[in-house]
Amino acid sequence: MTNILLAGVGGQGTVLAAKLLACAASSKGWHVRTAETIGMAQRGGSVVSHVRMGDRGEEVLAPLIPHGKADLIVAFEPGEAARALPYLSRTGMIVSALTCVQPVTSSLSGEPHDAQQIFRQIQTLLYNESMRTMANGRRRTRNGAEARKAELVVVDDEAALARAGASRKMLNTVMLAAALGQGRVPLTVEDLREAIPQVVKPQFVQANLRAIG
Repeated sequence: MTNILLAGVGGQGTVLAAKLLACAASSKGWHVRTAETIGMAQRGGSVVSHVRMGDRGEEVLAPLIPHGKADLIVAFEPGEAARALPYLSRTGMIVSALTCVQPVTSSLSGEPHDAQQIFRQIQTLLYNESMRTMANGRRRTRNGAEARKAELVVVDDEAALARAGASRKMLNTVMLAAALGQGRVPLTVEDLREAIPQVVKPQFVQANLRAIG
């Protein structure tokens, strides 16, 4: 089973991104379940979408990903990347956009979120977890091969959108393409391309296709 968690704030298209992944998985004949946990999304609150797919023929019985079981986390905002970190597996990957969306609390306090500081903290946590895993002798898979470490990949979303000639409304599609391009899950950018016409409103299909190149 493959677990993908999508984390963003209201208005970033987190729910639509989950629908695209679910459509791509269903097109392969896999059983898939999705769920959303939504805060005050219309006020910039957190939106988290869970996508679980039985890519090995399994039936997916529960839609919510347990902590420590996400193979891939796609975060549309650095603060949400940090918030979603407890879901990441010891061998998973988190792919995060670089641009911060400043919450109201930061604006009022005069202390805006610093993306680089957030990413340094995430890297430190991943490193510490890796050291604990090594100390406990859990760095090898069942067949004796060394397990991959959890990783953080930061996407310069402004540059990616500029290269694609896309607006920020296409951030979800651009980030999905960047994440699937890492090869950590059994879905590809081509699978995403095929799902877009089935999920996205017709007037926005071409723009989304251009956004992923």
